[in-house]
Amino acid sequence: MSLLDIPDVFIGSTDDGHTFVLLNRRIRDADQLLTQAGFHSREHHGRRLYLLPPATAQDVHERAGVAMYALLAHTHDLVDLSWTTRWSPGQPAGGPDLQFEFGDGTVAVTASTTAARLLLKQHGFVPTADGASYRPRDGLDQRGLLGAVTAAEAHAYTHGLSARVRLGIPTPADIPASTRRRSAPATGPRTTPSAPRRTR
Repeated sequence: MSLLDIPDVFIGSTDDGHTFVLLNRRIRDADQLLTQAGFHSREHHGRRLYLLPPATAQDVHERAGVAMYALLAHTHDLVDLSWTTRWSPGQPAGGPDLQFEFGDGTVAVTASTTAARLLLKQHGFVPTADGASYRPRDGLDQRGLLGAVTAAEAHAYTHGLSARVRLGIPTPADIPASTRRRSAPATGPRTTPSAPRRTR
């Protein structure tokens, strides 16, 4: 299973700056909610894909925020790992304190500050042999990797640390096909725990 297929709603970014939303189960009124927020809907590898083209961080942040809060009325199983939506007027310029990069079934993390390195250690990330980056503990499947990244990224946000997640998807055309079967339409919030996510 791809990490994009795990939550009901996955929000991410491609390397070329597109913001995308994937729905892994049917959600009532989702098409209207997302298109009203400015997302363009299209079929992609047998599933519905919603895209925002590259724009200013503030604009994307606001549009994705409107869509996310509307979707939360239907499900709490939502993960947002998009780097394009991260905007804060008080955020200093420069590179992120933490950079997560998915690839080859794992994730590599670089930390540019002592606080970021300490936070990674708190979440079980360990230094690589060369000491240049960190990796999650051994034995995690895709769900475990997603949980580790979302927990660390949300924790970083609460401490004022910036984070960027690269999913290893160059363009929208490279978003993989779903490996998950769609379920019946959602009629209200689910009560099961969801993967941690960053609050806007």
